[in-house]
Order: sequence, then structure tokens, then C-alpha cells
Amino acid sequence: MQRLRELLTIVLLGLLPLHAFFVTVGTNVLAGPGHAPLTVLALWKEAVLGVILLIALIEWLKKPRFSLDILDWIILGLLALSVIVTARTHADWNVYLIGFKYDFVPLIAFLALRRVEWSDQFSSRLLKILLIVAAVVSVYGILSMYMHQQFFTWLGYSDLHSLYQPDAPLAAFQKIGGTAIRRIQSTMSGPNQLGLWLLIPLSIALVRKNAVGVFIVFAMMLTLSRSALLAAGVFIAVILWRQLPRKKFFQFAAAMFCLSFVLSIVAYFFAADIIVRKASTSDHISRPLAAIQIIKENPLGLGLGTAGPASNRTSDTCVFLSEGSDASWAQVHTNLCVFVGDVQVQPEDKACACPVLPENWYLQIGLEMGILGFALFIALVILILKKLPKNSPVFLAFLGISIASLFLHAWEDAAVAYTVWVLAAVMLRKSTNY
Repeated sequence: MQRLRELLTIVLLGLLPLHAFFVTVGTNVLAGPGHAPLTVLALWKEAVLGVILLIALIEWLKKPRFSLDILDWIILGLLALSVIVTARTHADWNVYLIGFKYDFVPLIAFLALRRVEWSDQFSSRLLKILLIVAAVVSVYGILSMYMHQQFFTWLGYSDLHSLYQPDAPLAAFQKIGGTAIRRIQSTMSGPNQLGLWLLIPLSIALVRKNAVGVFIVFAMMLTLSRSALLAAGVFIAVILWRQLPRKKFFQFAAAMFCLSFVLSIVAYFFAADIIVRKASTSDHISRPLAAIQIIKENPLGLGLGTAGPASNRTSDTCVFLSEGSDASWAQVHTNLCVFVGDVQVQPEDKACACPVLPENWYLQIGLEMGILGFALFIALVILILKKLPKNSPVFLAFLGISIASLFLHAWEDAAVAYTVWVLAAVMLRKSTNY
């Protein structure tokens, strides 16, 4: 049973970065172009995870241990809180289940998989597989910079870019607003998702000093995900802090700061659109502030599924254009809600319900489960970081995603969430006595 569970876990985590690509191509083959991802294809990962957890449950029942620690109690507390808050707010349990998928499935996997045995060979094999997959994903992503839109449409992607539509195929890439500059997403559902997932194999490559790290860094730079690059910079600094004498570290840090300052000035003058990104930067400021205001007005929360990626699934697809922009291109896409500035210009016969996206995972939890949920989730992250061995790639990956969560819905992608939480479960199981 243990060997089967470990094999399925390696298969699941190894294939997850390829999920969006395979589902898009598979939907195109089975249903034809223009269709949203087929549910039967999209849910394979939950099915495999379900089998893994079922095997873990059977193993646990053979030697049941009922001891709970602080991490378990926090997760169970969050789960109970989500039910209570949802029951007293919208009470739409279909919406709850969508939010549950994003917020709790990885946490439940973490809780359950800490309670079973993992072989020493498992971790070694999984980390090797992740590096191999990262090499493939990175190289394909780099090559995709030069591929024509018609190639992606032929594969089954949308003929639009930069938009997520729940009832349509994925876009193959995003562009920096107002420019023709692509942001690669390779086999994943978006450039931020790719950049964040690459933090995992990058942490492995840095700890193991593997040359694949060069391709990973190059691909990460082409995602133009500032949050992922910031997170990578932080855990590179952590590695250097641990490996260099303090004097050398501060000398190196000062040199890198000066170099970064100079490069930032040069980039501002020659590629300001990439660095500044007024619309995106504005959203990273305005949306968290709006979320904080909503939390102040609703300190007990709005219920699971009302914010973050779950709200994308239950809201209209909204496009926000700057004042004076030409919105005529959207007229052939009647399912889009288009705003120019603060004015809705399409459609004219209904008021659009746009998703609530605070651009911050912690605030998302606060919107859904109130101030108490916000505090519990932050406590969970801090405690896990304290417990993880500081010289492990798992610590670096968890730290990087936790930092990126300050600026993005970083835990929304299954490849990121399942991989990091499962790795954390394996690592903490070895150091936990039940």
C-alpha cells in the first residue's frame, strides 16, 4: 500500500505542471475548438489525490493514532470556521465547494499525509522528477516566445490573450498591458502560476547545485512575474545568509543592491512598460486596500467561495481598460464585461458582477472567513516555516510561495499547492512523534 501511494504521489506531482496543457489539448481533440476544459479531464488530479488519501486512510486505520498537534487544530479550526461563516452568510454550498477546492483540499492533504510513513527513496525520486519536469516546462516555455498565435489556437487555446473565461478555453499567454510583449506560461494556466511553480524546482536546484537551475531562472524571468522573482530573490538571500560569513554576505548584498539599482534605472528608461506596469501595479495597491475595507465592514467574513480564484468561477469575465482606450475590439466577444475607467461600456443591458480579487491570499482568507480566519492562516504558515528544516528545498519553496502570497493568489494553482503542501507533510512527518 505504501509503495502504491508513493508511486501515485510521484505521478500526480510530476504531471501537475502539464495539467493545463494536456486538458486544453484533450478538450480540443474530444470536443473540438472553442470549448471550456472538459470536467472529466480537469478533475483527474482530484481523483488521483483522492485515491492517495484513501490509501493513507486505510493505512492509518490499521494503526489509528488520535494525537493532534497545533497544526492539526488550526486546520480543523479553519474548516469549522468556514462552515459556520458560510452558513450565516450566503449559504450557497455549491459556491462553498468551489472555495473548498482552493482553500482546503491542500490543507486536508497536508493533515492526512503527515500521518503515514514515507520512504527515504520517495523524497529523492520526487525531487529528481520535479527537476526533469522543470527542464521540459522551462524549455517549452522559452520556445513558446517565438510561436505564432495560430499554433496555440490549433492546439485548442483561445484566440484571445491575457483573459480568463470560465466558459472558454485558456489563453496561451498574456501580454503586458498596452504592449505586444509576451509573458510566457508554458504548459501552465498563466505566467504567474508558472513563475510560482518554478520556485519549487529552483529551490531544489539551488540546494543541490543542479545546472537545470539556469533554464529555470531564464524561464522565470520570461514570465515577468515580479512576485515570483521577488520570492526567488528572498530565498537566494536566505541561502547566502546561511552559507557565507556575515562580512562577505553584507559585502555581496551591498554589491547586488547597487547593481540592481543601476539595472532598474536602465530598465526604467529602456523598458518602462515591463517594470512599471501602471495598471497591474495600481491593482496590487487598490485591490488589497479595498479588501481591507470589506473585512472591516464584515469582520466575520463573507463565506467560502466569495473571493479569490473561486469568485472567478462564479462571476462575469471583466476587462478593465484605462480612460480613452478603444473597446471596439471586444464587441465580437459578447460574453465579456468591459469597463473603460469606471464606466461599464459592455454589455449595456445588465450590470456586471466582477470577481473579488484582493491580489493577496491572506486577505482572501480574511474576506472569506473573517479576521479570525485571517489570523489562523497566518499562524499556520508561520508555524510550518518554523518547523521545517532551514536547509531543505521544501523550506525555501514554502517560504517563497508564502512571500508571493502577499501579492498574488499564490496557492490557487494545484501544481503549486499540492506539491508544496505534500512535500511539507512528508518533511514534517519525519520530525513528528504521534
